[in-house]
Amino acid sequence: MDVKTYMQQVGRQAREASRATARASTAAKNTALLAMAQAIRERRDELLAANAADVADARNNGLDAAMIDRLTLTEKSVEAMAQGLEQVAALPDPIGEITDMKRRPSGIQVGKMRVPLGVVGIIYEARPNVTADAAALCLKSGNAAILRGGKESLRANQAIAACVRAGLKAAGLPETAVQVIETTDRAAVGHLVAMPEYVDVIVPRGGKGLIERISKEARVPVIKHLDGNCHVYVDDAADAGKALRILENSKTQRLGTCNTAESLLIARPVAVSLAPTLCAMLGRHGVAIRGCEETRKLVPQAIAATEEDWYAEYLAAIISVKIVADVGEAIEHINTYSSQHTDTIVTENYTNAMRFLREVDSGSVMVNASTRFADGFEYGLGAEIGISTDKFHARGPVGLEGLTSQKWIVLGDGEVRS
Repeated sequence: MDVKTYMQQVGRQAREASRATARASTAAKNTALLAMAQAIRERRDELLAANAADVADARNNGLDAAMIDRLTLTEKSVEAMAQGLEQVAALPDPIGEITDMKRRPSGIQVGKMRVPLGVVGIIYEARPNVTADAAALCLKSGNAAILRGGKESLRANQAIAACVRAGLKAAGLPETAVQVIETTDRAAVGHLVAMPEYVDVIVPRGGKGLIERISKEARVPVIKHLDGNCHVYVDDAADAGKALRILENSKTQRLGTCNTAESLLIARPVAVSLAPTLCAMLGRHGVAIRGCEETRKLVPQAIAATEEDWYAEYLAAIISVKIVADVGEAIEHINTYSSQHTDTIVTENYTNAMRFLREVDSGSVMVNASTRFADGFEYGLGAEIGISTDKFHARGPVGLEGLTSQKWIVLGDGEVRS
């Protein structure tokens, strides 16, 4: 069948399955998740073989190192997928939770109940583990999911999808509750984001180009972030050892992630003592420095930063460095140039820390911690569906609650309005 007909069929099946997942018991959902984890462990060798074929094709097609890194599965990451499913199973079920009940003068009680969004469409590139994470979070939050992974990870995604279907079947839930698109035709994405009759929300995970396209074409709400220009600000009251460790981890642990630091700000009073040390550490990791004029005087190997560098998400061994007067100028710089993803301050000054937390306008704001912690797993969400830099409907790492909504409920005993 043609792509449009195929996608409409997928949409209809997802809408029908969403009614079953919405009413599914916590026990049934957890049974499915645990069975998925078991299937992933039992089929580990199959998953790794499928992924190896994907990686080989990616190398032959000239994909860059960052993409290869995101694409590659290992025994450790396969086990992490299984553990992620188990952790989501262990989380409290948000569906049906009733909050804020208040009795009104009329006698009625008014409150809110947490409910699924319905059908969640997820479009992602490279990372095959997203297939398991997305399936887990969508199912536990009572939603059906339509997953469209990148063509570079097609084999691994389909192998993981088979494990997901096995888990759903074991729990007596419809296997169409999680559907992984089988075609690599880019037209499938265009149809998926333009089916409001079947899809309630779209979550794109990938490069800026993909997310810009989705945001432009979508006819349903989108939970998204375009890029991750994350900042580390070293305050004049910073502990030098903490600054070194936090910057090293934020920038060099992994270069190709959205929570990797791309910008370093240093308070002027400590710049002479700390800038050469911090930049020397980055240099030992092969990170190139693009600095302001003051930075270049302190760090001879730095090249001149341009205005574009302050906005850049490099996803590479490059960092921009700027000397600022104080915490106020740091906040102003971050709010001007950041992508509102994740920013951290290194300081022993409580007042500066609290000001940074209040005034930096980002989804995650940290004190004395690596930006790499901005992750659903690290935040205790079990896994994440993505990161949102929007202010509605979810912000920061999106877990179970981010895939739900609330409806008003009223409990009465025969009251009528006068």
